[in-house]
Amino acid sequence: MPKNFQTSQYDMPLAEHGALEFEVGSRVHRVRIHRIHLEEDAGKSVHVAEGRQDVAGRLGDSDYTLVDYNRAGVPLLEIVSEPDLRAPEEAAAYLEALRDLLRWLEVSDCKMEEGSLRCDANVSLRARGSLELGTKVEIKNMNSFRSVASALAFEEVRQRELLEQGGRVVQETRTWDEERGVTVSMRGKEHAHDYRYFPEPDLAVLVVDRAWLDRVDASIPELPAVRARRYRQDPGLTPAQASWLTSSRSQADFFEAAGGTLEVARWMANELSRLARESGIDLAQGRLRPQALAELLALVNRGTISNKGGRELLEHLFREGGEPAELVQRLGLAQISGEEALQDEVLAVLREHPQAVEEFRSGKDKALNVLVGQLMKRTRGRANPQVARRLLTQAALRGEEG
Repeated sequence: MPKNFQTSQYDMPLAEHGALEFEVGSRVHRVRIHRIHLEEDAGKSVHVAEGRQDVAGRLGDSDYTLVDYNRAGVPLLEIVSEPDLRAPEEAAAYLEALRDLLRWLEVSDCKMEEGSLRCDANVSLRARGSLELGTKVEIKNMNSFRSVASALAFEEVRQRELLEQGGRVVQETRTWDEERGVTVSMRGKEHAHDYRYFPEPDLAVLVVDRAWLDRVDASIPELPAVRARRYRQDPGLTPAQASWLTSSRSQADFFEAAGGTLEVARWMANELSRLARESGIDLAQGRLRPQALAELLALVNRGTISNKGGRELLEHLFREGGEPAELVQRLGLAQISGEEALQDEVLAVLREHPQAVEEFRSGKDKALNVLVGQLMKRTRGRANPQVARRLLTQAALRGEEG
């Protein structure tokens, strides 16, 4: 850092002795929170090798080092947990639950790839049956859940093999090399006094008023874990559906405003998430209103539009907004269900595909699917599939194509 020291609350934290509960599979885990304190970001070093792209690398392989001060001095919140995690997948699930909670409360966007959320993890092994933890090793600044799980898994194996060979684990700070899939030593670190803590004379004491805390408590919305449990009970979502919906507060609010049904959940999880992923636009940034999704589903259920037409309509609503009923007319998405309107197309399909007709008459039911597919193609997906199947069956069996 430019001033060569980092300011931290350290022994005067904002909060302490909390806990966070989360699920891994069907099992509920509880991790104790030791303390939450403010400190300032220290910036970072970027090691560069000539002849390659200027990307962060390893100090030993670099030709020069750049110092990035963009985040230096920016306040950050550090959450220190107790050693209650026993496996890499538990650590990743804990971080995901923590991220969901922080985003839900609008504390941060928690985009790990942009540095809004980072993880330092301590790994300690202990002998089977012992309560005493071994020497801890810290892994710094991991920026994805996958990296956290992979780094912890590697470090557990490294320490175990070292101990089995009669070696000694040294307390140190390591970094995760994503490309090679290994942890790499950065520096040794023994005890807290190595940090040389001393009081900051210019830092005022921060006093949190009890009345203010009570007001904040009263304003906290229904938390994601509670809402996920409610969704599993009514309308009966699967754990995966409930977890996905409550991974974002705006997403869960959208779900409820659109009707909060199983059908809404399926369309959001399948179609809406696909559109958001393909366009790079978050649901909250799209132009689709919850009420418009509810109206779209009503049009599908009434048979006004097909499922295919519904997906096309959803894409327009998501990207451009508008009124569903008006767009159905403008885009020509209304489903054709009238027998008279389909009759000429049915006869044309039978004439153009005599082999499929003969196979169907001889008892090959799959041939009917070919005929239905051809009719849907001729009508650009607008034919009512049930009506199309019935009309094709009747006409083929009566030999009306001649």
